[in-house]
Amino acid sequence: METAERFRAAVEKRDLAALDDLFTEDIRLYSPVKFIPFEGKPMVLGLFGVLLRVFEDLHYVGHLEGTAETSGDGAEAPSAILPFRAVVNGKQIHGIDLLQLDEAGRVKEFTVMVRPQSAVHALGEAVLAGLVADGLVPGAPDTP
Repeated sequence: METAERFRAAVEKRDLAALDDLFTEDIRLYSPVKFIPFEGKPMVLGLFGVLLRVFEDLHYVGHLEGTAETSGDGAEAPSAILPFRAVVNGKQIHGIDLLQLDEAGRVKEFTVMVRPQSAVHALGEAVLAGLVADGLVPGAPDTP
């Protein structure tokens, strides 16, 4: 699957412009730390900007292909699973990226799953801080 290989190369090179070409305008990204998906290319690219800063030593360790039902519309879509390893704030992460494609071969849904729980927590904190710093989400309100 050409899209998965292009995605993998873009992430490993930290190339946001290449990712932009691979995503649909209405892409949905399902995060392991947020129940509601991130929606739309601008938000997802912003999130990837944060992720590419937060993940240290990110490398993919495999590539599986097939089809899977999407969350958005329940339709079966060409899909690729890319297992990865990375470090976030000193925590070793094992995870998978699930890419689901539209008819043109662009990513319409993206799901990230990571383990262990302590790594999910570290990832959530680091990503939230990055999203706030980049102005993509509001910061926590000041408390008296």
